[in-house]
Amino acid sequence: MMRVIAGDARGTRLETLPGGEVTRPTVDRVKEGMFSAVQFVLPGARVLDLFAGSGQLGIEALSRGAARCVFVDESREAVGVVTKNLKAAGMFTKAVVTNMNALSYLAGTRDAFDIVLLDPPYRHNTLAEILPQVAAVVSEGGIVLAESEKGAQMPQEVDGLVLKKQYKYGTVLVTRYEKE
Repeated sequence: MMRVIAGDARGTRLETLPGGEVTRPTVDRVKEGMFSAVQFVLPGARVLDLFAGSGQLGIEALSRGAARCVFVDESREAVGVVTKNLKAAGMFTKAVVTNMNALSYLAGTRDAFDIVLLDPPYRHNTLAEILPQVAAVVSEGGIVLAESEKGAQMPQEVDGLVLKKQYKYGTVLVTRYEKE
């Protein structure tokens, strides 16, 4: 069972998609670490939850004070679950939910984001492919939190995004980039 762990929607139960291959919900310990890393940037932030899955990361950001979050997932089922979860958490009015491929979304958006949450499918080299496009939508001083499998090789710098810190939680690696 997944839930919102802090903020206005704390304790709200969130649905997940069936099947571990489709989505891999971020465990509370990792989620807590990710949000501790951005707690001072979060209030009023514009957030992008790319590869949204159940939407739990973006909903956590909204619960903790983000002004707005755009959720992007190419799975229609995932978009349905995100919408349900946003309504359950009372955060639907602060959200935009988009059923689209991540690269297509990045290529077409004119928005700039203060925080980008990336939790793509593991072992497909997705992060390395998408980071240059993500860099283009991160506002000055913005933060990217990229979740991957431990041992993933993450670049030190990508188009103005500079690797600042890596956090290890069991089999999960979270890489923090900042836009300089």
